[in-house]
Amino acid sequence: MKVVKGTNRRYPYRSLIPTALLLGILLPFVFIRSAFLALEAGATLCPSISCVQWTRFLWGSDPSLDLMKELRRAYMDETMGGSHIDPANLEAAPESLDDLIVEMGSSSSYEHFDIKMFVLKTKAMLLKMDQKVQTAKLRALYYRRLASIGIPKSMHCLNLRMAEEYSVNAAGRSSLPPPEYASRLTNSLYLHIALITDNVLAAAVAVSSTLKSSANPSKIVFHIVTDKKTYNSMHAWFALHPTFPGILEVKGLHQFDWPPRVNALIMRTVDEIHKSSFNFDVYNGIDKEYRRLEALKPSTLSILNYMKIHLPQLFPKLDRVIVLDDDVVVRKELNGLWDLNLKGNVVGAVGLQESDGFCGERELGDYLNYSNPILSSPSLGIHRNQCAWSWGVNVFDLKAWRRTDITQTYQFWLRKNRESEFMLWQMGSLPPALIAFNGRVHHIEPSWHLSGLGWHKPDPDLIESSAVLHFSGPGKPWLEIGSPELRQIWRAYLNSSDEFLRSCRIVE
Repeated sequence: MKVVKGTNRRYPYRSLIPTALLLGILLPFVFIRSAFLALEAGATLCPSISCVQWTRFLWGSDPSLDLMKELRRAYMDETMGGSHIDPANLEAAPESLDDLIVEMGSSSSYEHFDIKMFVLKTKAMLLKMDQKVQTAKLRALYYRRLASIGIPKSMHCLNLRMAEEYSVNAAGRSSLPPPEYASRLTNSLYLHIALITDNVLAAAVAVSSTLKSSANPSKIVFHIVTDKKTYNSMHAWFALHPTFPGILEVKGLHQFDWPPRVNALIMRTVDEIHKSSFNFDVYNGIDKEYRRLEALKPSTLSILNYMKIHLPQLFPKLDRVIVLDDDVVVRKELNGLWDLNLKGNVVGAVGLQESDGFCGERELGDYLNYSNPILSSPSLGIHRNQCAWSWGVNVFDLKAWRRTDITQTYQFWLRKNRESEFMLWQMGSLPPALIAFNGRVHHIEPSWHLSGLGWHKPDPDLIESSAVLHFSGPGKPWLEIGSPELRQIWRAYLNSSDEFLRSCRIVE
């Protein structure tokens, strides 16, 4: 049998050239693809070469999308599982994203790293950062509140100087008004304006601006009601700075001689404020930080701030009175407001519904908590969208008031709010007045009262057209935090040459 020998197959030399070219193309691609996979593994905080998914060498999904899906799945597992971050872990959480990256990139974290741990650390970091933001906001609010209620050193100086003048200077104790003008205090032919305040400087500006804006100041009678601690300073200021031809009296609450029945009525309000003052810090139903802020606000639990509800008792011989807050500047004559026909109502105020159907001020729902069934009851006769009104400048028909039970109703709601653990409204004198005066308020033109100047700067045209500018809000004009332009309007009524104001550096 003949054996056929196979011939040796030889590759021609010229075939090596295409092979080399092909390898020259493929090998760089393999190297670059391998490098990218290694980088992806490093980006996912995985140090092991096993993290490189070789099945995705040529074709693979977007690793960022895969990571996002895995993170979302881990987050949902944690959320559905109701996991709770331990306070110790929260305290140990990274302060920032940079700190988190450094921590997760450390060798110790590599050894125990998984997606669940990453999600937990991220949640703890975000929660810790949110708590820091909330704390910073609260601290800013707290400091602003302190700044808004604080009494500047210059005003303390003025009060002390006036108290000293009352003690050592006979002129500072002179009668207000002079005896020959005392009859005007109860004469209905004069325009009677009341201020209930313990702020000497603010009262001085309110009185000065009213007199300067009046064409006939001799027809104006001011009634300033203050407390015992401020009486000497207030009396001395106006005794040494006469308002003639206008007439002015200063009276402390301790100087009123009420009959027993009237005294008992007023003491019910005083006792209720004292109880509220005590309970306001005790009830757990109110946020602790809110209680701290409100307790610092003088008007919240100030007896003077609630004395407006006793105007008929404070001025038993008057039938009508205009009441100004002390943080106002009067720019136009108030005769038109005094002569206003209230059409049987008790109080005239800005803020009720305008002709276009919108509220001039805020709504009752902005002051009262209508989620409480006590206030949402239809029998009460007030609703959330009803227009509210405000203090600042009001005209009262005291004769009509005496025929009502407004004061008793006000006291009733003060007590109800305290008994409800202050859940009907935030502490203040206006909310119970909105209920007590309901149905007895007469709308007056908005041009009589421009409020909110302690919050923002209104349109210049509104300032020019308004009779009374009210610095309601934290930015009082005697504080540095107030608007410089608006403060200048207020300061224009201070006498820059007055020795007391200059010595206390109130004016330069």
